Amino acid sequence: MFECVVNVSEGRDLTWLDKVTSTLRGVADVHRDADHNRSVVTLVGEGGDLVDTVLSLARVVVRDLDVGRHEGVHPRIGTLDVVPFVPLGSATLDQAVDLRDLAANRLAHELDLPVFLYGPLLDGTVRSLPEVRRTAFTTLVPDLGPVDPHRRAGGVAIGARQVMVAWNLWLEGVSLADARRIAASIRSESVRALGMEVEGAVQVSCNLLDPAVVTPEGVADAVTERLGGEGRAVRSELVGLAPRATLAAVSPARWAELDLSEERTIEAACGRLGLTIS
Repeated sequence: MFECVVNVSEGRDLTWLDKVTSTLRGVADVHRDADHNRSVVTLVGEGGDLVDTVLSLARVVVRDLDVGRHEGVHPRIGTLDVVPFVPLGSATLDQAVDLRDLAANRLAHELDLPVFLYGPLLDGTVRSLPEVRRTAFTTLVPDLGPVDPHRRAGGVAIGARQVMVAWNLWLEGVSLADARRIAASIRSESVRALGMEVEGAVQVSCNLLDPAVVTPEGVADAVTERLGGEGRAVRSELVGLAPRATLAAVSPARWAELDLSEERTIEAACGRLGLTIS
């Protein structure tokens, strides 16, 4: 069993989003954000079936959206912006790499998309998603597909990685510069963080790469410590789903504060779809 957490550069046209996602198999969660103008569509399934579903979504995104007209605070390189394959249960990262490569070839050849790979590469190195964002179409040329951006869809970053948690924390009483400073101070091999202005407020937007060890609880406490009484955290947001192991590592008394719940776990979502992670 695998998860594919597709990031689409559209978070405002809810009618379009609902219509598109209602036709797909294995939709475990859809998270929409109007300020980021971005949606995170979490798909689960097995092997080739999951790749087929990703291609079905990609065809509609490439047909309907135009990155040249996109506005939103989140960085992006295309309309079908990020497509990571994630192993669940006994599935392995090597198997996720195989699915990534299969999907990458199909996106390049069937939809004429410039494709940037991230995660483990054939030469034994590991390319990160932030590296792709910084260098795509400048010093980094696409691994597959055309060299230049698609005229409407831009490019796509397609990867293979382990389970992570996307989680945001809103701050009050501090500036955007403060949020960026705090985000930079908590970055590590296990935490990626950006300071952003969202909904007229500031936010520290995080990807927790080892979420059973570095949890939303730990990050929230680290941010509060760095605020030093100059501001406060006012709201948390889980983007998509979290593994059950993350909840197990967090005090249940803080789940609501951190926007965590059993219903928002990957395992619970699979159960609702009649799927079993083994």
